[in-house]
Amino acid sequence: MPLSTMSNMSSPTPSRYPDLPVPRTQSVTDFEIEHPKGTSSPSKQRRRGSDPEYDTQAAYRAALATLVKAKARPFAISGRVPMDPSNLKLFFRSQSGISHSLDFPIDVDVDMPPALDTLIAACLPHPSASGYAENETLFYPPSLPLTATLELANHPILEAVRNTLFPALPVGHYLTAVRDKLELWPKGNAITVQSRPLDNRVATVLVTLPVRFRGGSLVVRSVDGMEEKFYGRGGKGADLEWAAFLSDCDYEIQPVRSGCRMTISYAVQVKSFGPAGIQPDPLITPSDRFLDLLSPVLNMSRGRRIAFYLTGEYGVNPGEVLAESLVPTLKGGDSVLYHALKLYKLAPELRWTAGGYIWAVDQTVEFANETADSPTASVGRQPLSILSGARMPPIRGPFSSGSEPGEDDADDLRQRVVKSGAVPITDTDITIVSDIVTFPGLITKERVPFVSSMGEIEKLVVNVLMVVYIP
Repeated sequence: MPLSTMSNMSSPTPSRYPDLPVPRTQSVTDFEIEHPKGTSSPSKQRRRGSDPEYDTQAAYRAALATLVKAKARPFAISGRVPMDPSNLKLFFRSQSGISHSLDFPIDVDVDMPPALDTLIAACLPHPSASGYAENETLFYPPSLPLTATLELANHPILEAVRNTLFPALPVGHYLTAVRDKLELWPKGNAITVQSRPLDNRVATVLVTLPVRFRGGSLVVRSVDGMEEKFYGRGGKGADLEWAAFLSDCDYEIQPVRSGCRMTISYAVQVKSFGPAGIQPDPLITPSDRFLDLLSPVLNMSRGRRIAFYLTGEYGVNPGEVLAESLVPTLKGGDSVLYHALKLYKLAPELRWTAGGYIWAVDQTVEFANETADSPTASVGRQPLSILSGARMPPIRGPFSSGSEPGEDDADDLRQRVVKSGAVPITDTDITIVSDIVTFPGLITKERVPFVSSMGEIEKLVVNVLMVVYIP
């Protein structure tokens, strides 16, 4: 085929035929090669099929894709417990009702403790264990008492599980661990795939006790077919080992070549010790006196929507988060009041407010920093609270301020607030009950930075209202 060079031109000539693609601009160093229709460059085919560099790049891309996939969704993690094995004790009761104590570390090939023989005799085989194995896999009956001096709460294991397997767990939610069962895998055990438990756990933690063994690797498989293998050190060294994996994973212990592998499993559950969350489970209950004080207020407010000011400091930017995001972190009297309203089967909601204006429950205090063309003087005249660089005595009113803005600045800011979606409280059916009592008082003050009409960075003081409708 002929080989030609492109002429030196700054731009291609537009095609007279609109259905044809516009020709690509090429430099004088580019070559244009024509091939017969229906064929491709044979050299390119040979290069892709046999070029070692191409194969290396393809393998590199495949390995990178696998790594990124594993990083995006970890389903298992392992670590060590920095505890001296000699400080670990296991107390259990045999079928005859006699209590025993088992000391660690243990090497069954050197010295078999009598208490371990008693423990094995009290165990039951797994229902799915194969009858062709040298030894059956065992578990300690849950009906018999079992206590270990190992407490997960004394070690940051659950914190590591949360950071790795549950990084998106909402604020106010915590992981708790409940001891599940004790399992033994003696030498020559059968491979038994453990069935997924039918409870409300979100993950499982396996702690390998310091009993020397070889083999017995832990294999964890995720729902999408990925596999993790933890080999274990068989009780060597001064650390206990642990592994955690999600509840939708299957796991098994491969055959133990020597010794005995012994593990204690824990069921990891999600708890919310606050007034809201996935599984609300508050730990506090308002006192009878507080409920007696609240009851007449609610009775006299039937058919109305009332609001209380929050009094705590939460250090958030109302321009970035919703007021409802404060619910799991409520503290002091704010938390007591929220819990009390919940006890009366009411649905309180948190909303931002400033200068006589209030935002909807699903809105943040986010407004444009452009200067308004004309002030909006038709809406409310309650001054907005501003914090500037200079600190001055606060003015009287429900909102303290660092400096009182001029009338033009106040109108400009008021117009921005209205554009952001806020409405005057007087135009709503909300009654702020805090205005009836002594005011001003200690109320929540959060700050939203903005650029004033003078080009200076100032902060709008925003308060929080707990709004509730009393049917």
